[in-house]
Amino acid sequence: MAKRNPHLAKLQSGYLFPEINKRKQAFLARQPNAALISLGIGDTTQPLAPHIAEWLQSFSNGLATSKGYSGYGAEQGNYNLRQKLAEVVYNHKIGPTEVFVSDGAKCDIGRLQLMFGAGATIAVQDPTYPVYVDTGVAMGQTQHYDHEKGHYSGIVYMDCKPENDFFPDLESQPRTELIYFCSPNNPTGSAVTRSQLQKLVNFAKRNHSILIFDAAYSVYINDPSLPKSIYEIEGAHEVAIELGSFSKMAGFTGVRLAWSVVPEKLCYDDGTPVNKDWNRINTTFFNGASNIAQNGGLAVLEKQGMEAVNTMVRYYMKNATLLRDALQGMGYQVFGGIHAPYLWVKFPGRQSWDVFEDLLEKAHIVTTPGSGFGKAGEGFLRLSAFGHREHVEEAIVRLKRHCL
Repeated sequence: MAKRNPHLAKLQSGYLFPEINKRKQAFLARQPNAALISLGIGDTTQPLAPHIAEWLQSFSNGLATSKGYSGYGAEQGNYNLRQKLAEVVYNHKIGPTEVFVSDGAKCDIGRLQLMFGAGATIAVQDPTYPVYVDTGVAMGQTQHYDHEKGHYSGIVYMDCKPENDFFPDLESQPRTELIYFCSPNNPTGSAVTRSQLQKLVNFAKRNHSILIFDAAYSVYINDPSLPKSIYEIEGAHEVAIELGSFSKMAGFTGVRLAWSVVPEKLCYDDGTPVNKDWNRINTTFFNGASNIAQNGGLAVLEKQGMEAVNTMVRYYMKNATLLRDALQGMGYQVFGGIHAPYLWVKFPGRQSWDVFEDLLEKAHIVTTPGSGFGKAGEGFLRLSAFGHREHVEEAIVRLKRHCL
């Protein structure tokens, strides 16, 4: 029989969100009539704007006609969509040939790991989005300290805690070939300042590292002084790849549409353009995002679509404000919820999974344990504001009733 990839055995027993669902199902088996409210997984709940849905429907209907039918598209994405992303999202700071459209940022993370290979060393924030680590581990990357060389190899964790304003001490960080950085951050909800991001770009340039900047939640930043893209920072085109997504931006979690940006100035140490290899990876392992979804993406980037995006963002951020105010009024230390729809709540002296279980059993609320995002997340819960307003308001009532 074929042998199993040995690196899969190194993954934690279960990806965080399936484990949460497993515990939720076990609870419902005991209490089938419980009315659970989810403040857990970051899945959008508001319906698509009519303008966007109409574009999706119109293209879908066209597939039933000889004139409207389309088969394979370009693996890199619809060129009109690539142009529109370069214009609307990046204000022409990057060109359309540097944009690659995909079926999800998570998928892009896995393909990026494939491009750089098992030998690449990576740094991630702690706490961090688990996919950065899990895709690395599946490729064969693990944290290892080389005593002879005096540095870490594999995966390096950068502490991002309230004590350091959720930004790592770069001077104490060893060099890695790749640096994953998410802002606004999932799970902490923190957003980096322009000066912090400049330091990160300078650090990557000094160490000849490639920075993979996850900007999936950038649309939620409401302070114009905070950067929404890495390419607002001087020198970023030579060191950074950016990931973007329509999922939380436009409610496309089920539609599946995202993009990556690989500047033509970004090169490996031998001078080969990374853009060239990313194009090869996409044309080899990917047949392109759904033509229907891409047409929906074009609708999002129209003026009417962006107005709908802003309306949706305000809705979720109002939820975040309600949760934040309520929790702070109850005496909890709360981070996030200002530039991202996630709240990072501290429970001193308690284990994250214990608080998760208490809220599930007593308040019938599903949350996300902070420890699932890394060691630095122990003692925290992540609460998601991606919910219906009436559910958020009811959750607040239950939280106050079952103050933990």
